[in-house]
Amino acid sequence: MVEFKVVVSNSADGTSKTVAVADAQAQQLVGLKIGDAFNGESFGFPGKELIITGGTDKSGIPLRGDIPGGAKRRILLSGIPGYHPDEDGARKRKLVRGSMITEDLVQINAVLKAEEAGKKSE
Repeated sequence: MVEFKVVVSNSADGTSKTVAVADAQAQQLVGLKIGDAFNGESFGFPGKELIITGGTDKSGIPLRGDIPGGAKRRILLSGIPGYHPDEDGARKRKLVRGSMITEDLVQINAVLKAEEAGKKSE
């Protein structure tokens, strides 16, 4: 049984909404990657498209968009996501996950897709 909490942020008004999803809804997201868009209809956002921006597993290990796949890896980091250095130039080897949504995740972060700049408002 797959369960996620999808945290959807709205950059227009600065709010966010958490939606708990399980089973069929959650299976829709498995296999997607950071940057992929999906329909928000079944997540309580009719007519909207959502874009995946990140997530974490049950241990708090973050997803990184520059790592392929969904496996855990130890990489040398000098910044976020995954490491917040205390000094300029500091680097540290940290454990992070790849950019793919897997069944091991507990939270998925997403944003509402911004309207096209060329659209005219009525």
